[in-house]
Amino acid sequence: MAIADGISTSQVSQEASEAAVRGFLEDYFCTSEAWSVKRAARSVLAATNAWLHSQTLRSEWRFDKDRGYVCTFSALILKSNTAHLFHAGDSRIYRLHPSQLEQLTEDHRLRISSEQSYLTRALGMHTTLDIDYQTQPLAEGDVYLLVTDGVYEHIGAGTIHQALAAHPDQLDEAAQAVVRAALEAGSEDNLSVQIVRIERLPAQDLHELTGEFSQLALPPILSAREEIDGYRVVRQLHASSRSHIYLAHDIATGDPVALKIPSVDQHGNEAHLERFALEEWIARRINSPYVLKPCITQRPRQHLLLAMEYVPGQTLTQWMADHPRPTLETVRAIVEQMAKGLQAFHRLEMLHQDLRPANILIDSSGSVKIIDFGSTRVAGLAEVAPQIDDALWGTAQYTAPEYFLGARGTEHSEQFSLGVIAYQMLTGRLPYGAEVAKTRTTADQQRLVWQDLTDERTRIPLWVEGALRRALHPDPSRRYKDLAEFTHDLRHPNPEYLRHYRPPLVERHPVAFWKGVSLLLLLALLIALERLFALSH
Repeated sequence: MAIADGISTSQVSQEASEAAVRGFLEDYFCTSEAWSVKRAARSVLAATNAWLHSQTLRSEWRFDKDRGYVCTFSALILKSNTAHLFHAGDSRIYRLHPSQLEQLTEDHRLRISSEQSYLTRALGMHTTLDIDYQTQPLAEGDVYLLVTDGVYEHIGAGTIHQALAAHPDQLDEAAQAVVRAALEAGSEDNLSVQIVRIERLPAQDLHELTGEFSQLALPPILSAREEIDGYRVVRQLHASSRSHIYLAHDIATGDPVALKIPSVDQHGNEAHLERFALEEWIARRINSPYVLKPCITQRPRQHLLLAMEYVPGQTLTQWMADHPRPTLETVRAIVEQMAKGLQAFHRLEMLHQDLRPANILIDSSGSVKIIDFGSTRVAGLAEVAPQIDDALWGTAQYTAPEYFLGARGTEHSEQFSLGVIAYQMLTGRLPYGAEVAKTRTTADQQRLVWQDLTDERTRIPLWVEGALRRALHPDPSRRYKDLAEFTHDLRHPNPEYLRHYRPPLVERHPVAFWKGVSLLLLLALLIALERLFALSH
């Protein structure tokens, strides 16, 4: 729901209001389903604001913006069990209570006197838009109102209750009654009212999204030449406690596919089956040559399974075993492809959350594919089912330190996992050994000991090590702001890392440093005691 109100000094404010509301209602539903409500709405409003402002600059009022394409704007988006409010200007969003109206938005209006005031914030007013955002939990029976100043300055909660009582099942008629009451109370402004009542709320879990899969049969362990849902099994590719993967052929087309089914051990785990069903939802929305693609058919489905493109090759785990000493250029090429695949997730507000060598496929040409979306966090889905974020996803050796502190992962966390893989390809070991998973406090993480890359096994330029040290910093705020910066520094010497210096002892061996400091303090104390004793005698 959205409402806009023009300003009295502008002759084109009605056009601005109409464009803002229509554009928002149309464009919001064109954003990715994977995006959070906040990102989707703000992206649309930023574009709308820029368009309105540009219209003013091209008009005869470019030097008098109070007469240009400017309007207030308030929007209410209901998603699952949450109301998301966006607001700029002095239109308002209320929640109705038995005896009062609760104002949920703040007016962006500066009052000079009882007769003079002006808006401090609105759509189209400036090149950038500062819009208020908040969320409110929904409850069945809640009533929300979106109104302009011509309404709320003349009516109260009693008027709203009377209108709803007179028209309990016709909210449009109730809104008309509110407008008539405002006019009778002396309002001379443009009047706009929207009334929203929450009749029923959905269950706040993944079943809201994956319910269509709940009727599908769980497939048994498959064998060669067996047919299932239009696929003929060739052989098993991989098996674990979570899933089984088979090479199969689409009987209709003959195309090879990788067929994934839940492990028999997980048939009683409803949460795992819902996450499994979610993998296809995620895969269908990512379009990247560096991410495994789903195979979509129009055939009716009888079993819970996932058909993905088949990539003849090997996992990065096996590749590293076959190539224990790859060249720096080879490692760069692999890391850059993984980074581009991760960026495809990040553009959709997704985090893979289980980046590890076993989830990277490499074919004979060196092309990389990121696989396995069972741990992927989707911001837009987390708003529907917050409990999907409760678990610690990923594999401990490649998980960023902040996860072990209970923090939510970010794109910087994915950068850490990528850095670990790059470090491991170059050295055959982990940058902090197995210590990261043992950390439970910030102090623990500060005591992590970095293992230098420049040892007897490999000759790595100092600036490459500097790039890896930054990407693998225990503090996520100290890492690169973007993956592209990391991959750039792996190819281009960063002047900051070109200085040939040996890191101080406190960075290389913090425990040894503090032991040394303690020893010096002890010696100083003994010397002081000895002198004090000599003076006393």
